[in-house]
Amino acid sequence: MDTLIIAFDRALRTLSGIAQPQRPTPGAGIPAAELTDGERRMAGGLMRVNHTGEVCAQALYAAQALVARDPAIRGRFAQAAREEEDHLAWTQQRLAELDLHPSWLNPLWYAGSFAIGTLAGLAGDRVNLGFVVETERQVEEHLGAHLDRLPDRDQKSRAIVDAMRADEARHGAMAQEAGAIALPPPIPTLMRMAADVMRAVAYRV
Repeated sequence: MDTLIIAFDRALRTLSGIAQPQRPTPGAGIPAAELTDGERRMAGGLMRVNHTGEVCAQALYAAQALVARDPAIRGRFAQAAREEEDHLAWTQQRLAELDLHPSWLNPLWYAGSFAIGTLAGLAGDRVNLGFVVETERQVEEHLGAHLDRLPDRDQKSRAIVDAMRADEARHGAMAQEAGAIALPPPIPTLMRMAADVMRAVAYRV
């Protein structure tokens, strides 16, 4: 029951936009650069995608913790979710600074990710951890691509994305060390396809 209450509370905080970071926002002390309208829209679209990714991360970790069998693994998921909540708050703050909104479809992304996380967890703890490893590997990869696309002058966004990428790598390593197994070949491909759809839609809506 406690886990259900925590999961419900996390969903409310994620979708209501009241997430509060425990760590300072990376790049907070960097002066805001003058961006062209095109640069602002580009940076905002990428940060909207990253914010939606963090909405999905909250749902995945909440679902995976809910069905995890090992209390120690459940605790690892809870810790990772708290750190991912920093990412949620950082990206939301940056969107506000760019005068742009989060994805209107975040409730849909959350529900879909919660369902996927539940299925991964029901397959067993080692598969659950393997799903984390693959998810974080793909997220780390796409964050690197965002660093290549963000305007050079937008150092505030770049600092946030760089810090997020470091956290994602650490979460993947944590899951690997905890006993993750490699997912069968079709699953990473399906995960990538689903993520591609989310990124394409969230960039615009």
